[in-house]
Parts: sequence; C-alpha cells; structure tokens
Amino acid sequence: MATIRLLVAVTDRDWFEYLRTKPALTEVNFWAPGAARFKALEAGELFLFKLHAPLNFIVGGGVFAYANTLPCSLAWEAFGEGNGASSLAEMRKRIIKYRRIDATVREDFSIGCRILTQPFFFEERDWISVPTSWSPNIVTFKTYDASDGDGGVLWAAVQERLAKSQAPLVPVVPDQARYGTPILVRPRLGQGAFRVMVTDAYRRRCAITGERTLPALEAAHIKPFAEGGSHNPSNGLLLRRDIHALFDTGYVTVTPDLRFNVSRRIKEEFENGRQYYQYHGQSIVPPNSPNWTPDTTSLTWHNEQRYLG
Repeated sequence: MATIRLLVAVTDRDWFEYLRTKPALTEVNFWAPGAARFKALEAGELFLFKLHAPLNFIVGGGVFAYANTLPCSLAWEAFGEGNGASSLAEMRKRIIKYRRIDATVREDFSIGCRILTQPFFFEERDWISVPTSWSPNIVTFKTYDASDGDGGVLWAAVQERLAKSQAPLVPVVPDQARYGTPILVRPRLGQGAFRVMVTDAYRRRCAITGERTLPALEAAHIKPFAEGGSHNPSNGLLLRRDIHALFDTGYVTVTPDLRFNVSRRIKEEFENGRQYYQYHGQSIVPPNSPNWTPDTTSLTWHNEQRYLG
C-alpha cells in the first residue's frame, strides 16, 4: 500500500483567526506570497496548520485538493474570504508585507495557491503540540508518513479531534475506512477549486478561441451545479466571458463529440454573430488530461436541455 502523507505548514495567526470565524466555508486557499510550485502532497492527503513560534501548536487543517500559481486577483475571485482576508485590498497588503516591497506597487502578484477542502479549525483546548522532530528552523512546511512515528501520532490526534465533529472525512475507497488507519480522503470540490482546476486543465486558454488573457476567461459548468451538475473539472469548459454567457443561455453548445455549435437564433434575434459563426463546427481544444475530458452525459444534457438549436 502506498504511503499516505500529511503535512504541517506554518501559517499566520491572522489568517487562521479570520477563517475560524467562517464555519460555512467549504474550501480555503492556503496561499504563499511567492509563486513557488507545490508538489509535496497528492489530492486527498491532509494539510495541517501550525501557528508561528512561540505558538508551536497545530490548530487545524483541511484535505488537500490542488495547487498552482495564480494572480492574486483571480485567487480572490475564486475563493473570496476563503483566502483568509476580508477583501482583495487586505490580501494585497499582506502579500506586500510578506514580500517586503513598496506598498505603492500595483502589480497583480502571482502567488502560490494550495486549495484545501473540508477545512477544520480546532478549539484552543484541542490544539496539538508539534512533534519533537519539528525544527524551529522550519519556516514553510514539513511532511510526515501518516502511518509511522511522529506522523502516526499526529494522524491519530487529528482523527480523535475530528471524531467529535459533525463532518467526518470520507475516504476515497469506502472499505478502507478503518479507525486509526491512514487513508486518502475524497476532496469535496467547491466552486473555487473548480474554477482553478478548469483554468489549468485548458492551459489557461479558451477552449474555443484560444484566447489567453486570463481576466477574460471563466470556468463554465456544462451542467449547472444548481441543476445537479458537479464541481468536477470534467463538468467544465474554460471559455471567454462572452462565450460563457452564450453557453449558459443556450446560444452555443459543445456536442458530445467535442464540436462547437452556434445557434441560428443569434442571427435571427440580434442580426449579429459573425465572430461566433466562424467557430461553428470546429473541434474544441481538449484539456491537458484525459481525466478531465468533458463528460459526455453532461454535454448531451446541455445539447438537449439548454441549446436553442
């Protein structure tokens, strides 16, 4: 059986205190002020928070879902208060403080984003002291084998505290759910994770036009979440904002064989649409992983229930 890891990362107390007052959040962005890549965990492993010294305690965590780098404006758009700040302006102030740069800089900073689902925040009486193997020189994070040594002790301590909560973690493979045994947890993807993962799946380019101006792109649900669609990237397409609006209202669609179709209704109703008809019938740009290929069932639903023909 593959080793299940858990990670303990150092965090700012302001970030922790802000988020612990938001119990309705289902996903948070544990961001870093720099744009370094993060490959320390795989989806479904636990990501734990430790406060800065001298508060050497693990105070909460979440299920790791995905990591990448994003402009801070897009991170704010995707996660809002889940970034641990009350506004984009406040988030920018913190980035500037950690980067130690001039406060007048107007750059849309690229930051490292570690997306966590099912976040949990312990009451102070349940905080966990860091293992003896934790070095005071660690300024970012440390990983542990969840089944052995200090990692095993941490896993057991976290599970003991979560057992008191009303939101048990669901394993990826149900028959692996044995108390005390480290398991991968199924991340419950939310709107923010969906947006970020779909953006990356299509290489940050519109699947129809190839447009790559990131602020002009949006992650579109093929079948809306409100109508039973999921936040899985296979239920998504990265589209330019205007095409996204047309897709949601049925003036365009993508067929189950991944071709872009444009309704005759655009011309009939608006006496316009030349820029869209030029793409009619062409194949969309596929995502960079076959696991994220648009779901045929969802595309069929959109063709039959939304597309105006």
